Amino acid sequence: MHRTPTRGSLKSHPTMQKHFQKAQSALTPSTLYIVATPIGNLADITLRALAVLQRADLICAEDTRVSAQLLSAYGIQGKLVSVREHNEQQMAGKIIAALADGQIVAQISDAGTPAVCDPGAKLVARVREAGYKTVPVVGASAVMGALSVAGIAEPNFYFHGFLPPKASERAKLFAAWQNADYPIIAFETPHRLADTLADMAAVFPQRRIMLAREITKTFETFLTGSVSEIQAALAADSNQSRGEMVLVIYPAPPQKHAALPEDAQNVMRILSAELPTKQAAELAAKITGENKKALYNLALAWKD
Repeated sequence: MHRTPTRGSLKSHPTMQKHFQKAQSALTPSTLYIVATPIGNLADITLRALAVLQRADLICAEDTRVSAQLLSAYGIQGKLVSVREHNEQQMAGKIIAALADGQIVAQISDAGTPAVCDPGAKLVARVREAGYKTVPVVGASAVMGALSVAGIAEPNFYFHGFLPPKASERAKLFAAWQNADYPIIAFETPHRLADTLADMAAVFPQRRIMLAREITKTFETFLTGSVSEIQAALAADSNQSRGEMVLVIYPAPPQKHAALPEDAQNVMRILSAELPTKQAAELAAKITGENKKALYNLALAWKD
């Protein structure tokens, strides 16, 4: 039932062919593989992803026309079935039946990882409930790609997905993020970008942000500066408002120690005497509702 690879340029590279065959031999029947695909540059596909797509009996695609182009680029003739947001629940039953027959099924989206701001989560949930394995095949990520070139050392970050289309909802979000001491990554569409930046400018015009555009593609650009500076850059070059976009909001500058209420400082003083500084700051922030980084910096200042 399972196909074996009969074509492809990997044969001319013994080492790559060895790893390709090893990846295929590790595949198990009755398993749904969630396969990340390139977000722009076709060369970003992984060897393991190619092995899965070559071997799969069924390939669930968001848009079969888009996925057919990807498969064709690598000489793969897979059986594509359409699994989109509107038919995901309906198709889940058919996919589960295929898994029951011992088939290998791959799930891909138009770009990136399925089930993350794309169809796939409902299918995964149904398959897991039915008792079948779901295995991630990791790959290109716009989120991690943007964060990796932002120069942010903070180990924690928040990924929001697509920003709300309504201005009132965006305003509430930005107000909540005004003092966030961690980076925030979000997706935005070209036709809403100007309005989104205007909403940001109303809350934190000098906040440092990065607009990552067309990541891995021909016109890839990364614009960094305050919200006001990015607005000016877009006004000067309309091309910067086109394509796939990721916004990175940098952590807010630390609050000054003097801004912390006396009771919050007292809580931090007690906890830091008994706990490691980081743990004390986290707990003090939960107790007082104050900024964790400000509490942490306060404790460091005491030690100095």
